[in-house]
Parts: sequence; structure tokens; C-alpha cells
Amino acid sequence: MHEARQYVKIENRAVKCSLCNHRCTIADGKHGICGVRQNTGGTLYASTYGLVSAEAVDPIEKKPLFHYLPGTLSYSLGGIGCNFRCEHCQNWHISQADATIARLSPLSPEEGVARALASGSASISWTYNEPTIWHEYTLDMGTLARARGLGTCYVTNGYITEEALRELSPMLAAFRVDLKAFTDEFYKKICGAHLQPVLDAAVVARELGMHIETVTLVIPGANDSMEEQESLIRWVIEHLGPETPMHFSAFHPDYRMRDRGATPVALLEKICTRAKELGLRFPYLGNVPHSRYENTYCPACGAMLIERRGFSSRITGLDDRQCTSCGEKIEIVRHAG
Repeated sequence: MHEARQYVKIENRAVKCSLCNHRCTIADGKHGICGVRQNTGGTLYASTYGLVSAEAVDPIEKKPLFHYLPGTLSYSLGGIGCNFRCEHCQNWHISQADATIARLSPLSPEEGVARALASGSASISWTYNEPTIWHEYTLDMGTLARARGLGTCYVTNGYITEEALRELSPMLAAFRVDLKAFTDEFYKKICGAHLQPVLDAAVVARELGMHIETVTLVIPGANDSMEEQESLIRWVIEHLGPETPMHFSAFHPDYRMRDRGATPVALLEKICTRAKELGLRFPYLGNVPHSRYENTYCPACGAMLIERRGFSSRITGLDDRQCTSCGEKIEIVRHAG
């Protein structure tokens, strides 16, 4: 049993968790919304510390991260549980799993770092389910990883509190955050959460110097209006910066949202085109192979900088962080150190 961080003890052996923005009050013998932070006798425990449900070596582009260590591999780990209840979750079999029946394998932080290095990966990504609720484990592994020259990445829904994010900041280099919609109604109805804490966390992550990329799954009939997408793009430009890569991904029916079809490619291309018109330097399209919006182009001269096909990439026009055609500085992280 590994005692949790980010909580305080209150009366009647209950605890108040401050890890995510649900800020659960957890009675003795109960767990938080995430399902993995357990109160036993008035002490909060991280019940999945050092327990892994998924392990893989992925291209960093699969996260997707296009401007963080492009063309490299990322040692990727997932656990179980989530603090959201997204009706369209594609990893529901682990995000909504019960720890008593899930197949979990032990992996110490030290062994995780050793495996990452042995795999030739340039980074470690905590992904597949929500990494926020794995806080103590990722903090310990990430601290070791950074000392060994590895990059670190959260693939997150962004519902982390400011105090928890600040605790992670010395070790966390990249914050790949879902902006699932730009209305609180969507977050409440579809995810069981709220929008504003996600926006606040993204701003704090930027202030802390983390590399940020956003992903929005464009769901027909739910968040696909041009008005909403334009509002989201304008918010990112104003609060995170026009250099922030934004990925607009195609929806495919899954889990409890099978009542609608896939997102039309024409709509995604329209959103990306509009994003560029609004001043976003790097809009991307996801879940649609062989699109021109998979590639990275120089926002100044239009030269191709990185060519992508699926999850593979080829750097064609970059000299470290400069366009080889016009010398424009490109906002991209090429080295983990």
C-alpha cells in the first residue's frame, strides 16, 4: 500500500483529495470518483501505484505529439481508472475497469525507466487511461526519467488541480491535453466534469514551461458547430499562444456513443483552414490518413518541415528549430534535455 499525496485528513476518518478538480471527500472504506484512490482507516492510498495495465513502445506521433521530440519513440504506460466518464471513451475497458478484476502487472519506477532506455525511446508517456490519478507513480518515475535524460509526457484530460500540477512540474515536460469541447454543458453531460478547470490547468501548464498540444475530438451533433470550434481556437490563441499545435480528430462510434456516424473529413478540413485564418500557426487533422493536415509546414513560407504518414514522420525542412527555406524559428522541441 502506497500512501497518496495531495490530500488532507478531516473529521470522522474521512479525507479530502486535492489531486483532481472533483476534490472528492472520501469516507473511510470508500474511494474517489477515479476508483483508485482508497481511504483506509483515515489514510488515503494510491491503490494502483506500480501496477500497469498496458505497456508499449509507440511513435511519439501516436499521442499525438507533433512538436515534441518528433520522429522518436516513447515508452508508454497505462494503468486503470479515470476521473471522467466519457460516453465515447475508446479505452473504456481500462479507464472504467475495477481494480479487483483488471489484469495488472507490477512495474517499479526504476524498472520502467530502465525499460524505456533499453527500448531506445526518447521519452516516457503516461497514457491510455488518465495519468493524473497515477500521480505518485508518475512523479517518482518521471523524476528518475528526467535524471537519465528522458523526456516525459502526460496524455491527459486536464482535470488536474493547480497544486498537483505544480508538484509535477519539475519532472513533466509535455502536457498533451484534450479540449473535448468548449461548452460546460458538453463536459457535464458527456464527461461528468466541467470545462473551466481544464482551461485553467492548460494555462498553468504553459506558465510552468511545459510543452502543450491540444486534441479535440469533433463529434457530430455534439461539439461540431463552427461557432464553437472558432471560439475554442480563439481561446487557445489568446491563452496558450498561436504557436500551440491543435489537433482536430475524427470521431468514430464507440462505447456508449454509437448513435451517430464518423466526422466528415470535409468538416475537419474546414476547421483546420479556419484555424489558420484566425492565426493559429499549426492546426492538424487526426484519425484521417493521408491528409495534408498531417504534415508540418512553415507558417512563414509554406515549406514542408515534417512529412507524416500515419504515425511515421520524416523531417525534411528543419535545421534544429529553423526552417531551412526561410530561416523562420519553429516552435518545436527537438531534444529532451
